[in-house]
Amino acid sequence: MRTLVVSDLHLGARSGVDVLRRPEPLEALIAELQDVDRLIILGDLLELRHGPAREALEAAEPVLAALGAAVGADREIVIVPGNHDHGLLRPWLERRSLRSAPEPLGLESEIAIEDAELLGQVARRLGPARVTATYPGIWIRDGVYATHGHYGDRHNTVPIMERVGAGLMTRLVSEPPGGPARAEDYEATLGPMYTWIESVAQRDGSRLASGSLQVRAWRALQAPGGGGRPRFALASLRRSSLKLAFPLVVATLNRAGAGPLRTDVSGHELRRAGLRAFGEVVARLEVDAAHVIFGHTHRAGPLTRDHAAEWKAPTGASLINSGSWVHDPGFMGPDRRDNPYRPGFSVAIGDEGPPELRNLLD
Repeated sequence: MRTLVVSDLHLGARSGVDVLRRPEPLEALIAELQDVDRLIILGDLLELRHGPAREALEAAEPVLAALGAAVGADREIVIVPGNHDHGLLRPWLERRSLRSAPEPLGLESEIAIEDAELLGQVARRLGPARVTATYPGIWIRDGVYATHGHYGDRHNTVPIMERVGAGLMTRLVSEPPGGPARAEDYEATLGPMYTWIESVAQRDGSRLASGSLQVRAWRALQAPGGGGRPRFALASLRRSSLKLAFPLVVATLNRAGAGPLRTDVSGHELRRAGLRAFGEVVARLEVDAAHVIFGHTHRAGPLTRDHAAEWKAPTGASLINSGSWVHDPGFMGPDRRDNPYRPGFSVAIGDEGPPELRNLLD
């Protein structure tokens, strides 16, 4: 069975970064689907943090219909929810929690689509394809496991917003000694934060739609001086002030129990910290796999310039990040042809051999 994995489509984003709303990227993905037996959408299929879910679903409908028609009734689409579309599975999780002795989530539990209204609406729009859903991940074949990767936010050392939120949540929930060891532990810490973010989006998604606040902060922290030109003086002063205040902010968060966090927010450290954090999840959940695929960070890899050792989990598993299908100017450098954040990445898995990462838009 040949499987294609894509992640982080963020369909319905108000910011317009979801490239599949444009015909050329959608056609490239549809062309690739002609030769696969199964499509796995590995988290963040919908963008539920920019406004009401009905708006995201309405904007995503043309893409969902095109994907469903391309896959057809004889093949399968598997949805694995992530953090930006956590609302797809929340009703199922809530009903599941009401049982007297629910089965452990483990590494793969099938979601009853009929118990999740929004997920059912997505499945209907993906017709005539056969649609199933699993969480928190899926075994693609022996030795190959895939999950969105948002549990890594619990262990990241870069002060991204969800990492700070996860750290603060540990002050409110009771984690096991030594930290999370099961999917349920991660859900107990992260789930309330996802619910709150989506509830804010339902009221005023415009505040969250750009997604650029954190990117602007990183740019300011890494930017050189203003070059002495008067019209850049104020911006340079603001950057300097932010750089001076940032270590103090991080130290305060660490004292408040939100850490451990580091002040390095360089592009290299974003990659390394994300890989360390996800590797920690793989080890804690005891994922016994040779290859583990994840998304979430939008940073595809390993690419040719990457160090292979960084892409190894403590368990010895090889990590593969499936990138994204969003074009976020905040992460795009001058050479976009070689940028690891460029949209269009996918991972192909056959019956044997290692998973293959490639960009369908190159």
